[in-house]
Amino acid sequence: MRNSEWRMASGKWSRPTCLAGQGWLALGALGLLMLTSNPAAAQMYRRPPELSGEAYQKQVLSQVDIKQKLNAQVPLELTFRDETGKTVRLGDYFGKRPVILTMNYYECPRLCTVILNELTRSLNVLSYTIGKEFEVVTVSIAPNETPALAAKKKANYVKAYRREGAEKGWHFLTGEEANIRRLAEAVGFQYTYDPRTKQYAHTAAIMVLTPDGRLSRYLLGVQFSARDLKFALMEASEGKVGNPVERIVQYCYQYDPATGKYGLVIIRLVQLGGILTVLLLGLFIGSALWLERRRTRSELGNEERRSTGVPPVNSEPSDLAELSDPSDRSDISEVR
Repeated sequence: MRNSEWRMASGKWSRPTCLAGQGWLALGALGLLMLTSNPAAAQMYRRPPELSGEAYQKQVLSQVDIKQKLNAQVPLELTFRDETGKTVRLGDYFGKRPVILTMNYYECPRLCTVILNELTRSLNVLSYTIGKEFEVVTVSIAPNETPALAAKKKANYVKAYRREGAEKGWHFLTGEEANIRRLAEAVGFQYTYDPRTKQYAHTAAIMVLTPDGRLSRYLLGVQFSARDLKFALMEASEGKVGNPVERIVQYCYQYDPATGKYGLVIIRLVQLGGILTVLLLGLFIGSALWLERRRTRSELGNEERRSTGVPPVNSEPSDLAELSDPSDRSDISEVR
């Protein structure tokens, strides 16, 4: 220190006090006093309180929903990775058959597993076969999941399906965040990541799309009946799946977007019953008229034969004399 910075006071050396520094300290103390004396201003600097468990859960679930976008086109140009790690286009799985689309993630501890398990049970009952009448595409919503994890998941469900063809018709994909979000937005699948639980919150639903990639039906919930799956695939196939009898049965059911299920429509059942009644009645009347016309023709033919002396067709002789010529009656006794 330089000597000029020190001075003698009362027989002792002391360092001079910085008046400028004392001024700043005084201003800081005054500002703090003003903040503490004004509760409204003080609240601006308080840390927002953390939400309670129930309130936090409501906030998370408010970001989860399913918005049905029927007939909307999905972006088939999006790229993902299949279970082998190969880069594929979403459109690679469209073009020939309808597609069942599920959006899950492979390390999901609860809901995703339930959805895929119930879907597999219904597919085992369904008369249609994966890879033959339709395709199944499962896309992970977690961008950090790997093709190896997808391959492991696929192996489990191909084994559970218990039919040949699933290894070629059921595809498990992973991808980048941007492409996953674009696909989810296109189909109306709203989900969010919960940092507290380190899990994704999402709804329970599967989508059925047409061969050209348009959204045809949403099946909501965790249970999907084989009947609803069949009807949804028949509608999505645009006539390429299903026989005439199945289409007649389907006519009696109608898709309800609110429930994501098919319900019996009584009026259509009555209409179908009326149509069948008219057809049966017409068949009965037609058959009766045909038989009557045939009998009339037969009687006219017999009359003509009798007039010419020819025995009627399909007639039994009532007396042997009717078959004999009058000039030969004398010989009857001899014949007998």
